[in-house]
Amino acid sequence: MFLRSAVTVFALALAAPVMAQDAPETLPDIALGAEDAPLTIVEYASFTCGHCANFHKDVFPQLKADYIDTGKVKFVQRDIYFDQPGLWAGIMARCGEGEKFYPVADMLFDEQQEWLSGGSGDEVAANLRKIGLKAGMTDDQMTACWDDTAKVEQLIATFQENAKADDIQATPTFIIGGETVPNQAWDSMKEIIDSKLAEADTGTEAADQ
Repeated sequence: MFLRSAVTVFALALAAPVMAQDAPETLPDIALGAEDAPLTIVEYASFTCGHCANFHKDVFPQLKADYIDTGKVKFVQRDIYFDQPGLWAGIMARCGEGEKFYPVADMLFDEQQEWLSGGSGDEVAANLRKIGLKAGMTDDQMTACWDDTAKVEQLIATFQENAKADDIQATPTFIIGGETVPNQAWDSMKEIIDSKLAEADTGTEAADQ
């Protein structure tokens, strides 16, 4: 059950980054919310990051209810792979062309301590399978995704390109309306979001005049 294909790709990518001319094609973002929302928030997160799990437990529900569900914010989560279990989780979340990405991401963060509690790679993989099954995936589907070396290479290339472009040093890190924002309490983040939305409204009014 151990995810040897993903382990090999991950190790090779860290040991020798692929040259630009040979780099796999990067994958598009998976967005949550209205495509034409006036503000975009990008979160760089790792599925094995405890602070990321806390954000999704304590802050994300408020962000979703007040801004994403109301059409004010388009939200994008971009994965960071600090370790092999994080990559395995990211592959599973993307299984099925991203249709289940955010529901599976929620489960991975909610149950982070449980699935990471495995003492070996086999145990972590078995724990991840339990989450995938609850999300409606089959064992064969998950195995196919984890064994899809080309897709794994694309995920790693996407992570490396995005993280380098935005100079990401830690998770979670947010890009709110183009501004890099570190992890912080909801009240502070809400002030930034409201300020960016006000700027967007002002820009729209000026363009209409």
